Amino acid sequence: MRPNWKFGAVLLAAAALVGCRQDMHNQPKYIPLRPSEFFDDGRSERPLIDGTVARGHLNDDTAYYTGKGPDGKPVDTFPFAVTKEIVERGQQRFNVYCAPCHDRTGSGEGMIVKRGYAKPPSYHIDRLRQAPDGHFYDVITSGFGAMPDYAAQIPPRDRWAIVAYIRALQLSQNATVNDVPAGQRANLGGAK
Repeated sequence: MRPNWKFGAVLLAAAALVGCRQDMHNQPKYIPLRPSEFFDDGRSERPLIDGTVARGHLNDDTAYYTGKGPDGKPVDTFPFAVTKEIVERGQQRFNVYCAPCHDRTGSGEGMIVKRGYAKPPSYHIDRLRQAPDGHFYDVITSGFGAMPDYAAQIPPRDRWAIVAYIRALQLSQNATVNDVPAGQRANLGGAK
């Protein structure tokens, strides 16, 4: 007995049509910011309850999250203790995000600059050596001049770690023998 091809085609078409239901597509829903007759205030979106804070996003430490004090001026202290591990993390993040423009020493002669991008100032000029720590944090967060902001790429703790490393760079390029503890000066070799 030969299979009936018409019956097979009808069976295949019926199976395909079963998958074409639009229940999920046509379900009742409110599109954000569209009016609604359901609620008395006429809005489809509901207002947040007073005092609501998204979990993990309180960000109530202004100095930590902005680099600025209550007066809006950059802070000159770190919001946590700076350890060797923090400076090493800062170096690693600096080399990833900052060195392409600022180069690894902070002189502002990075590879991107050599290819025509605007030259940033050296971290070793007096103005930046005397700038408060919060200034660097704010520039990383908000950008400055030709430098874009890095708030989305670098989390707050890593921004502070980068600032700690910038301070280490500044010290390394501008240190004198008197900055070395007396007990370790002998290890310097020919320095006096």
